[in-house]
Amino acid sequence: MFNPRQFIKETFIYGIATIIPRVLNFLLVPLHTQSLPVTDYAENTAFYVYAAFFNVLLTYGMETSFFRFFTDRKQKDRVLGTATISLLITTAFVFVVLFAQAAPIAAFVGMSTYHFTLLLGVLLCDTLVVIPFAHLRASGKANRFTSLKLLNVGLYTGLNLVFLWWIPRTDGLFLQDDPVQYVFIANFVASATVFLFVLPFYFRLSWQWSRPIQRQMLRYGAPIMIAGLAFVVNENLDKLLIRHYIDDATMGAYSGCYKLAVFMTLFVQAFRLGAEPFFFKYAKQKDAPKVYALILKYFVICGCVLLIGVCVFLEPLKELLIRNERYWIAIQIVPIVLLANLFFGIYHNLSVWYKITDRTQIGMYISVGGALATIGLNVWLIPSIGFMGAAWATLLTYGAMATVSYLLSRRYYPIPYAMGRLALYLLTSIGIAGVYIYQFPGSLYLGTLMLFVFLLLSFFLEKNELKQLFANDHSNR
Repeated sequence: MFNPRQFIKETFIYGIATIIPRVLNFLLVPLHTQSLPVTDYAENTAFYVYAAFFNVLLTYGMETSFFRFFTDRKQKDRVLGTATISLLITTAFVFVVLFAQAAPIAAFVGMSTYHFTLLLGVLLCDTLVVIPFAHLRASGKANRFTSLKLLNVGLYTGLNLVFLWWIPRTDGLFLQDDPVQYVFIANFVASATVFLFVLPFYFRLSWQWSRPIQRQMLRYGAPIMIAGLAFVVNENLDKLLIRHYIDDATMGAYSGCYKLAVFMTLFVQAFRLGAEPFFFKYAKQKDAPKVYALILKYFVICGCVLLIGVCVFLEPLKELLIRNERYWIAIQIVPIVLLANLFFGIYHNLSVWYKITDRTQIGMYISVGGALATIGLNVWLIPSIGFMGAAWATLLTYGAMATVSYLLSRRYYPIPYAMGRLALYLLTSIGIAGVYIYQFPGSLYLGTLMLFVFLLLSFFLEKNELKQLFANDHSNR
């Protein structure tokens, strides 16, 4: 039977592993926007866009494949060994090639060779911890997983403060030459340190290999990889196209303001870390469809609260976190990007049907369709309405992907989603956010009251179900 307390507990622990690093990273936005010119912030953005792209290629869906096949108790060691050996071999081969051809590849993607070499170092370390981290999650070692994630971001944050704040106060010439390199150096040091901490995993591994399991994992993971590449396009192409169609300064401003949507991104990622292993473990239970429907409903409620909350407090957040007014030209993208990320979270919830039924190729088609839509909409809208076109393209794409996934789920794995209730919460929160932004901007007391009204509405509609749900959980403890 579904244990909501255990699900919330695990999601909370994994959420800490996501939220605290992202919050600390987010708190670096004032430092970065003050220390880096807008054009250098564009370079920083490009670095992490390419990092996301290469990360998907280098892991080729192996993390999700590992979760899918590790649930079989009879072959856990072989699945673990096969996944690890596969990634080690491909990583070694790819990085030898990339390091040997660093200069021409760097020129092709518009980066300096030095920055690209740092990028490769970060990617090498991050790829080699994928399976160790996945094993910690699958084994329920949430505390260890969280501590390593916190170590990574703690080092990254601390080194950023040293390089961009403490040293410049004593040496004014320190940052005059290529200041953005210190952000990349901090990332490399943090990633390398975490890799050293997981290195014992490789010495304890039994190194069992199974070619049939590898074929199964590659077959399952290939669509995941393609879907991941499509996601990178959906999430990052807008920034590169703004750079192409407009200029680096606008790209930097857009990317800086995009960071204010991090609250929704944090929520979605924290939920994904906790929910994905649960979805696979619970798939064989008779009440699985009902539980999946419940999870989506409460996910949407929480997401709607975040949407309203950030919109209400957008002005103080802007002044607190993005202190360079040159970035504020793009602040109006934030509500649209928040809603877009909420739809992406809904899509992720809906994707459970094709993952547990081994129809990942359908998820691939949806993601590729979304990527094509992103490309088309950005190419059409950015030249027409500027950077706002990029924000609208993201929202339209994620909304369409969620809709298509829901319609297909009704055919392949029907889940009794409360669509009327979901639509009510979404439309109400969008309406409240819109009325506040366009009719009462800056009125924090009224905005807080409107947020409170939404919370009361949600509680009134769901209180009986929540009481029953937690009462059943208590009786089964």
